[in-house]
Amino acid sequence: MKSIVKNNQRRKRKSKRRIVFLLIPILVLLFVSTGYAVDLYRKAAIMEEKAHQELQRGTVSPKRTEKKDALADSFSVLLMGVDDSEQRHKLYGEAVRTDALLLATFNKKDRSVKLLSIPRDSYVYVPVEKKKDKINHAHAFGGVDGTVETVEGLLDVPVDYYVKLNFTGFMQIVDALDGIEVDVPISFTEQDSNDRPRAIKLKKGLQTLNGEEALALVRTRKIDSDMERGKRQQLVLEAIFHKTLSFGSVTKYGALLEALGDNVKTNLRLSDLEAFYQFAKGSSVDIEKMQLKGSNLYLNNIYYYKLDEQDLAEIRKTLQEHLGLGKSNTLSQAS
Repeated sequence: MKSIVKNNQRRKRKSKRRIVFLLIPILVLLFVSTGYAVDLYRKAAIMEEKAHQELQRGTVSPKRTEKKDALADSFSVLLMGVDDSEQRHKLYGEAVRTDALLLATFNKKDRSVKLLSIPRDSYVYVPVEKKKDKINHAHAFGGVDGTVETVEGLLDVPVDYYVKLNFTGFMQIVDALDGIEVDVPISFTEQDSNDRPRAIKLKKGLQTLNGEEALALVRTRKIDSDMERGKRQQLVLEAIFHKTLSFGSVTKYGALLEALGDNVKTNLRLSDLEAFYQFAKGSSVDIEKMQLKGSNLYLNNIYYYKLDEQDLAEIRKTLQEHLGLGKSNTLSQAS
């Protein structure tokens, strides 16, 4: 009888040790083994219920012959940042555009991540529109499914998972982490999340940013190019990743989960998220930040970002190899 009780206790302790929590959609998992884990697990379960949303296509990308097991295989995650504030909702309803779009591919063998920034004005074929348009219009016309389909066609790689986060959740996460340290590349002023002009003022240099300041850094479009904007977004994501791994106060994890619950949509399940923990623990992760090269394009007085075809072909090949795909993937981008 004592042996059975001890075995049950060991199983319970083991179960607590294996609880994995999503803190920032893409890269960050926290592994908790304290008594506080019970409450965190409850909050995580509530968050999952609010946040989970499957793609209409189902769980398997048409770019794959079978579903990938994130705990055993290399996989990809599409990160979407949207501004669905009350003001934007009044203007556009559900037809909001993606303000930030990044694809992260994870290679389990060499513990590496490739983080590709996709400029929001990229001129690409958007299947839901049946024509070429700005890539951020894919969400306005087709939601998450339209965006995933467009990115898969553009890059010729599967999007296994997606995470869509709004501005409110982004700011709350940064604030729950007590800010993030970022080397701001340029001094600038920007409106805040309530669209008050010049409310945020940042100087060039290494500093700790709160949620509003971090949002201003990733969203401003007036100070440099789309390429540089993508680099700023990558800098902030990397800072969040490192801050989360070094975060010491377990009592604040609940605030992070609560911030995500109402502000994130994803097809990831808690049971899937151990894959991220496997990347975060142990030796350092090699994160390579990548950019899509291109040039300015004006059609009917509308600005677009025309992608360089040779660079795009190289990016496709790099991502396919990183995901362990064959030389000839499935469908290529429609012209």
